[in-house]
Parts: sequence; C-alpha cells; structure tokens
Amino acid sequence: MNLNFVADETDVLSRSPGALISALRENVAGVLLGKPEVVQLAVVALLAEGHLLIEDSPGVGKTLLAKALARSLACSFHRIQFTPDLLPSDLLGVSVYNQAAGAFVFQPGPLFAQVVLADEINRATPRTQSALLEAMSEHQVSLDGETRPLGPPFFVLATQNPFEFEGTYPLPESQLDRFLMRLRIGYPAREAELRVLTGHRDGEPVDRLDPVLSAVELTHLQERTRQVRVDNRLADYLLNLIDATRVHPELYLGGSTRAALGLYRAAQALALVEGRDYVTPDDVKRLARPVLAHRLLPRGARSAGGGDPCEEVLDDILSRTPVPT
Repeated sequence: MNLNFVADETDVLSRSPGALISALRENVAGVLLGKPEVVQLAVVALLAEGHLLIEDSPGVGKTLLAKALARSLACSFHRIQFTPDLLPSDLLGVSVYNQAAGAFVFQPGPLFAQVVLADEINRATPRTQSALLEAMSEHQVSLDGETRPLGPPFFVLATQNPFEFEGTYPLPESQLDRFLMRLRIGYPAREAELRVLTGHRDGEPVDRLDPVLSAVELTHLQERTRQVRVDNRLADYLLNLIDATRVHPELYLGGSTRAALGLYRAAQALALVEGRDYVTPDDVKRLARPVLAHRLLPRGARSAGGGDPCEEVLDDILSRTPVPT
C-alpha cells in the first residue's frame, strides 16, 4: 500500500467532490462485492464525521469492510483487537518514567490515529469500552491532567458479533449513542460469492488496495457536507420522527438530541454522495433505520420473526409521520 499518497490543497480544489467520492466507493466496492448499499452508507458515515458500528455474524465481511475503508484513506491507521483482558491503558496509552530526562513521558496508545478499527468491540469489558466515550464524542482524550486532541480526521470503525454469541458484552446505551450508524452486511448473492471465491486465489484483495483519498481531501469533503442545504420543513420533519420515538408505547428509550443531529448530518452526507446540494425527505427516511435503530430501547423482547423490534417501530413511525412537500 502506498503510504506516501498525499494531495495538497490545490489538488483538492481541482478534483470535484463527485470524483473523490466515486473513487472511494469504487475502491471499497472492489473488495466488498455485491453490497453497494452497505458501501454507500459507510461512505456517508465517514463524510458526516460520525463513527460506524458494523454488526453481523462472523465471516460475512465486517472486518473486510473496515479494512477496505481504512486502506482507501491515506491516514494514520491502527487496528485494535478487543479481548476480555484488554485494559483502558492499552487503548489510551501510559506515562513512563524516563530516567535520562528525569520526567514522565507519555506513550500514546493505538487510539491516537486518524482511523481506528476496533475489532470485535463487544468482547472487551464495559470498563474498557467506556474508555472510548470521550474520544468518540469530543475527539480528544483526557489523561494525567492533560487534554490531548485526536485527528482531524478521527474515525472509529467498530465490528461486533451479535451479543447472543458466547463471550460478548452488550454495548451500553451511552456507547451505542456515539456511533452514527449501525450497519449489517448479510450474506452475499450467489454470483457475488462466486466472485469472492475466484478473487481470493492470489491472496487477500484488500491487502492490495492503495489509498485514493488523503486526509486533506477527506476533511475537504466533510466541510462540503456541512454546506448541503436542509430546508426548515425537513428539519421539522426530522424532529417529528425523533419526537415520535420518545412517546411511542413500544419504546422504553427514544432518540436523543445526538441522534437528531446525527440523522441531520447523515442526510447531508447522503445528498452529497448522490450529487445534490440539498436534502430530500427520502434521504431522511432511508437513513432512519441505520442511524436511529441501535439507539432505541424496546419495552418487550425481540419479535417472533427474529427481526429488530426497534426497526419495526421505526417503520411504523415513518408510515405515520406526514412528509413535507
């Protein structure tokens, strides 16, 4: 992988947002075959300056998607394998006494990177998981009486197996609320799976990916995302959806203010990804499930059909809430 890929400000301005986004999507889609919607939503999370949680059964491509995104960006990258014995200091770093200098010197942990892959995050204990809260929310870490910034950009990609699997700890609500989106990959179609088999004859395709976006270009796209127009009527519609989750009889916990802001930012990013400078109601509706479902708590158990009850409630809310015209 070419780690020396760098673009100056002139090059950033000479390449359109559409060209930059297309390059990123094509790079990731070249290894995660047959999942264009998942790739698109992952790019949306990146441009919206949010963090991404990828939840699914083992072996369907969670880590592959995370690695493909990371390798497509010319940013500093650390992968952390979460285990039950992982400590907060293993993430954040420690201060070590330097005899020559006669003082403590801070040794940063793997969290100090622009792109962090937290693999199987729910295998770590809640204490270790909580070490990510400040970093993900405020892009900084407070240690030894000092505040140390992270990024820009700072993007956490986390994977987890369903919490029913042995040896996993459910992520607390405060942790889930820090993730902009939760995505599920699912099994590929047969044709795509055949391409996976033939594509791995000469090794892992993801290991041959080169970066297509620099940190400067990514920051530029994130700034452009914030400039996408959102009509006041659409903002009201978005808040109506959030309010409906707070009073729905089948939900114990509704959407937070952070959830509303996340849906707003994600809708801006989706519009930019699709080549528009304005948000539509369909953008908000399309993102409701991946942005909101993991932040809600149902009053009952899972539905008899095995689906997510929060996603079913969101479908009900979307069908009942008037759409602005």
